[in-house]
Parts: sequence; structure tokens; C-alpha cells
Amino acid sequence: MLSSPGGYPPKPRARRLTFGDIIREHRRSYPDGVALVDGDVRLTWPQLDERTNRLAHALTDAGVGPGDRILWLGQNSFRIWELLGAAAKIGAMVCPGYWRWATPEMAFAVEDFDPRVVVWQDEEIGDTVSKARAELRSDHRALWLRHDAEGPDTYESFLASGSPEDPALDVDPDSALLVIYTAAISGRQSGSMLSHRNLLAMGASAAWMGDIGQEAAFLGAGPMFHIGNYQFWGVPAFVHGGKNVIVRRVIAEELLPLLAAEQCTHAYLMPPTIAQLVALNREAGHDLSHLRASVAAPLWQGTVPTDQSRFTRNGGGEGRGYGQTEVTGFAVTGAYGGTGAGNAGRPGPFTAVRILDSTGKECAVGEAGEICVRGDLVHLGYWNRPEINEERFRFGCWHTTDLGRREPDGTISFLGTTTRMLKSAAENIFPAEVENCIESHPAVKEAAVIGVPNERWAQDVKAVVVLHQDAEPVTAEDVIEHCRARIASYKKPKTVEFVDALPRTKDFAKDYEVLDERFGGGGYPGGDTLGAGR
Repeated sequence: MLSSPGGYPPKPRARRLTFGDIIREHRRSYPDGVALVDGDVRLTWPQLDERTNRLAHALTDAGVGPGDRILWLGQNSFRIWELLGAAAKIGAMVCPGYWRWATPEMAFAVEDFDPRVVVWQDEEIGDTVSKARAELRSDHRALWLRHDAEGPDTYESFLASGSPEDPALDVDPDSALLVIYTAAISGRQSGSMLSHRNLLAMGASAAWMGDIGQEAAFLGAGPMFHIGNYQFWGVPAFVHGGKNVIVRRVIAEELLPLLAAEQCTHAYLMPPTIAQLVALNREAGHDLSHLRASVAAPLWQGTVPTDQSRFTRNGGGEGRGYGQTEVTGFAVTGAYGGTGAGNAGRPGPFTAVRILDSTGKECAVGEAGEICVRGDLVHLGYWNRPEINEERFRFGCWHTTDLGRREPDGTISFLGTTTRMLKSAAENIFPAEVENCIESHPAVKEAAVIGVPNERWAQDVKAVVVLHQDAEPVTAEDVIEHCRARIASYKKPKTVEFVDALPRTKDFAKDYEVLDERFGGGGYPGGDTLGAGR
């Protein structure tokens, strides 16, 4: 038998479990179970297994193999789950791109991710897609398939061309499967690569704390480019043979009857949407007794049962926890080990957390340092960012760039982020990215971005701008429109202040504390909309 470099024999196939194997097993275990619902589409586990087989063969015939990439440019769809299943069976990876990307952001992601196949949507974003394609390099080589149409060069015709037989390939569970772009580093978007093992470990641990089983029916109303929709509770339901109900976008009037008809047990919903649903159902009177209020339970005003899982009992639903995309969601929550002094809780069974100083030494109890994580939830790194990965994986841990403290009772407190993240509803906004955009305006000398309170959405973006002395007159609306055309709309400043110079710290960095005090900023990282971290 061949040996690995460490002298150990290679892992037998019998000890390797992938995301694709989950679909294969559910075909046998739940032959009548519904896996996915999306509008008129209802797929049982056997149907999903066959469709992912066909898609896997079609992708292989198109030249997609292990390590190759597939990019989705569209809104939520059952087809994202199909792409994940097919990619899992051939060793490829899938990135659900952010459908609200501005043209430059979308073009950057396409060139950076360098996909073999792009599946795109025309409705609502077709114009942006067309403009982004026009900006690509002449050697761009991807196969483009439209998914919201029929005929040649469409997703369905492509899938139908593949064989229904199982590809039966041996895929490494430590290979990348799901890639989520985040701008958490230096204002530059980067794709966080999550492996089969990451997703299965997250699915198992989150299901334990959320009491998720085969009976679960999850309404995936959250964006599928966001880790939250997968952890709460898309992947846990998927790996346990439950049902995922997908909606293209959030429209409260459409969600309400769907929640009742599909007898959804869980849903990923933002507080404003919950308030709309409660108000609408006062007249509609739909039976929502199956639904469990696990996040922001008081907003339901007693109209649905409160979830009694460990997650909700120990404060997870009210923001008690810490995580980020790079650790496959929550790595620390109150569900693990019960409540305590720390505002985040304790690490789960697949993670170990250390609080380190800048030299890699573990900080004393009660001393602040960087939250560093290791274990099966830590991602593989960022796609195509070897230098950043080397820096962030030093000392044998993933360095989150977030500050924390170990309390005497062993729990962990999240203290803040070194990147000064802002939060608008469920969306993370990183000041460096917005500042880079503003400073690309020819009249702008420099800019600083702070977060100011918004009662409904947690925070608004406020820009503090210094203009060049000889610049033409520029208004606040000019700056906002400049950003609107270059970055996703939710990231643009809501208000702009012009100053002669930015305040500076002793090392000449922008002094954000002074700016916060002067212009009413603060509350980082973005209030308590979905828990600590990102």
C-alpha cells in the first residue's frame, strides 16, 4: 500500500464522507422525503440525487474537474443546492455571488474567481451582468448558462444533457466546495473556501444546538451568498434529511402563506420582515403553529411558539455567540456549556479557541487579545490569496482579527473587531472598502467612514471627506452617486460630511474615535442584529 509523506497509509475511501454522499444516502434513507421546494419545483431526495448526477456529468463533459470553479450570479434558487451537490460529486467548488454587486465588483469577482462555468440570471440583474461581461479580459474562458430561461445555453438544457448515472468519483472531503466572498480584509473582496468537512461539521453542531432533525422544514429567505442562511438552518436541515424551502427574494406578503403551506419549522428572517409578517397575519390568520421563533423571538409577539432548543434557551437567538464566514458561521455560542460571564459563550465540539497576543502567546484570563480558532470549522483560506493566508494561519490557528477575552468561568467575551465592521441589517460593511471607493473620486483627497445608529437597520454609513484644495465643487450627493455606481448600494454612504482635514492619532493613522465623538458614530461592530462577529 502506498504511504503518505508522514508514513501513514492514505485514508481508505470507506473513511471519507462528502456532501455528495449525504445526497446519495438520503436517496436510500428518505425515498419519499422532499429535499427542496422552490415555487412550483418540489424535489424528493431521489430526484435531487439524479439531477445532481446529470449536472455532475454535464459539468465534467464541459471540462470541469477537481478544484475547478462554478460561479452563480443570481438570486436565491434551488439550483444553488443542485450545483453544490453536483460539484461535491466531482470535486469542484461553487460560489453564490452577490446579486447586488455593482458592475466593477461583479467583473472583479468573475476575473478573480476564474470560473469554468457561470450560471447567471437575467431578471433584475441582467444589465449588470452584461456590463460586467463587457469589462472582462479577452481571454476569459467560462461557459455562461442562463438559468431563468428555456432553450439552448440554459441551465436546464445543460443539466438534461448529462447522464443520470452516479459519477462514483473519490472526492477529498477536505477540498473546497462552497466559496463565499467577503471584504473583511483590507477592503478587498476575497473568497472564503469552505470544505465538505467544514459544512458537515457545521451541520452536525448547529443541528445539535438548534434541535434540527429530519422533520425540519427551513424557509431559506436569507441570501445564499451569506453564511447565516446555511448555518441557520439550511445545512443542518439538509444533512439531516429535512426540507429546504427557497424563496428568490423577501416579500412578506408571499412568505406568509408559504410558511403555513409548507409547515415551516424554522426561517431565516430579519426583524423588519418579522414585524411585517405579524401585522399581516392579524388579518390573514394563517396557521403558523409549526414555526419556532428562535431569533428575535419577542418580535413575534407570541403569535408563534418560542423555540426551546439549546440555541434559544442560552441566548443564541438574541445574539449570544461569535463567528464569521471563515469559521463556517458560529464557532462560539451560549448553546455550548450553558450561560456564563462571557457575551459569546463557549466553543463547540469541532473548534478550539485561544486568545493570543501579537507574539502568539496565550493571553492570561481576563486579558484582551486576538480570537484565534482551530478545528473542523476553520475554512481552507481565501481563494487566490496565498500571502494573506500565510499571515492569518500563523501559530497553528486561524487569526480572526477580532478581539476577545477569556473569562474566569471559561466563557469568551467578544470585544470588537480590529477592522471596525459596520452592519446594516444582516449585511456587513467594511469601512476600508467604502473609503477606497470614495477616494477613487478625482476630487477626494481622503475619506474616513464611520457607523451612525439607525433604529431599524442597526447602522448607517457616514463618510467624512477631505477634498483636494483645487478640486471642483463636490456635493454629498456626488459622493453617494460615485459609490452607488461602484459598490453594492447598501455600502454607499447615507450622509457625507466635508472637513478640512481628518484627525490623526500619534502614528498618523485616521483617528476614528475622534470622528465617532464628533459625528455621532460608534456601536461597533454594528449592534446586535445577528450576534457578535461577522
